[in-house]
Amino acid sequence: MHKHNTTLGWDIGGAHLKAALVDADGTALQVIQVPCALWRGLDQLEKAIDAVSAKLNHLPDQHAVTMTGELADVFTDRNAGVAHISAVMIKHFGSETLFYAGQSGLVSAREVSLYAARIASANWLASATYMAMQVNQGLLIDIGSTTADFILLSDGKPQTRGFSDAERMQFEELVYSGVVRTPLMALADRVPFAGEWHTLAAEHFATTADVYRLTGDLREAEDMAETADGAGKTPEESARRLARMIGRDLHDAPISAWIGLAYAFKQIQLNMLKNAAMRNFSRHLIDYRAPIIVAGAGDFLARDMARQLKREYLEVGYKISAHNDETRSWAGVCLPAYAVAYLAAKSAT
Repeated sequence: MHKHNTTLGWDIGGAHLKAALVDADGTALQVIQVPCALWRGLDQLEKAIDAVSAKLNHLPDQHAVTMTGELADVFTDRNAGVAHISAVMIKHFGSETLFYAGQSGLVSAREVSLYAARIASANWLASATYMAMQVNQGLLIDIGSTTADFILLSDGKPQTRGFSDAERMQFEELVYSGVVRTPLMALADRVPFAGEWHTLAAEHFATTADVYRLTGDLREAEDMAETADGAGKTPEESARRLARMIGRDLHDAPISAWIGLAYAFKQIQLNMLKNAAMRNFSRHLIDYRAPIIVAGAGDFLARDMARQLKREYLEVGYKISAHNDETRSWAGVCLPAYAVAYLAAKSAT
């Protein structure tokens, strides 16, 4: 292979499309994230690709792709999802497009069908492989809009027990809990409010984005998903959705009470994620002084978790070479896209 000057890494999710442009040294030049409601059809991916392409400062020399979007329920199964998504990417960027196949590394377009099972939902392994090159040991916690990854790193490699989604969920290396799209009914059966425990409605009335708008944690640039009721994203509208979760209306209590309820939901989610972290720590593969490495749109939750567990934490951005601070920050949010671009850039000789 000849040396490429720039590589664009793509991370194709079920709700967002992320892209990271790096130079031959792996320095991040530009990072872009756009919404991509893949469950509505492949045309959503086409539109998202066009949106990213329109924002690029210059055209890349090569493309490298990782994905989790094959899980979208528009596809009959994961293999079909990988086939359809890869076909779209090859149509746009040609047969030279590379695909990340987890333990097998980067494979060519013609090898996609052979490696479909390893290409499916391997974006976390790209992130972990990159970070294991950068730190001696630690627990990488990448909290996104929908899920959280927990990956122990030591001896220059990820120390994972599972590779498939099913295995990773079983070992709590993958937890379906994120800071934007997770329905609040998935966090708990009950929540404290006005001095009492209130049972939650088993209904998609509100999401974690409502919680983190009210706590002030969620960055506006990360807040791309539609709301549960299709209404707006103001504090009052978010609080109204939270109130519905306990069978109440916004006017039943002052806004300060709804903000208090949001903080209660935050602690409930933190406790759930802390349990996963403690289970991973209990394998005793890393020193107790090893840091939690925080990444993703929910990096604020990982930081709070580290404080509660009396652990040091390391912002993933400190281990990313970037054109400027804003690009570095976005590369940390879109870590799999940056990681797959970096791995592809470094594999070209």
